[in-house]
Amino acid sequence: MTVWRPVAPERLPGVLADAVLDAAGDGRRLGPALRVVVDGAPAARPDLLADVLVEPLRLRGRHALRVSAGAFLRPASLRLERGRTDPESYADDWLDVAALRREVLDPLGPGGSGRYLPTLWDAATDRATRADYATAAAGSVLLLDGALLLGRGLPADLTVHVRLSAAALVRRTGAGEAWTLPAFERYEAEVGPDETADLVVRLDDPRHPAVAVR
Repeated sequence: MTVWRPVAPERLPGVLADAVLDAAGDGRRLGPALRVVVDGAPAARPDLLADVLVEPLRLRGRHALRVSAGAFLRPASLRLERGRTDPESYADDWLDVAALRREVLDPLGPGGSGRYLPTLWDAATDRATRADYATAAAGSVLLLDGALLLGRGLPADLTVHVRLSAAALVRRTGAGEAWTLPAFERYEAEVGPDETADLVVRLDDPRHPAVAVR
């Protein structure tokens, strides 16, 4: 049974930062950086949650590396092959999983070089970003945000899922993005992110968040 711990909004970043440090110190063999995946539907804003973790991690002596899965999408010719509003394509074909592993997660994992690519593809221009490679400083924390990231075999040291109830997800998803909702229904049924993630943040009401740790 999931036990939810209410957290005041202003304390949430610190609580999550402490959970990250716990993962770093639990005795597992880590690579050049602790790899934290922050998963959630766009309406749940996992990017904002990852962003607010940067400062509390810095105060705890950890340098944060920010990467978004949205910068590792496949080219439009592959991503939109079945149309611009196909939920199955959105779930299966949009993310370049192999590139994300090759350029970010594997180099920052055990035995990795620490040399990673912050961005690969600009979906707006449908062109490569031509970003320069960066090297993770010792003890860094990678904060990778994105949607539908769990259940893909992406290597991570800590996984966080930002949860919205079905009703909240519908309410907070814009009309232009409503076509993606079946992809998240399938994600809940097939992946079960609440049970898969190491840590779940419930944000139905941002004024009253709650956290559950597996």
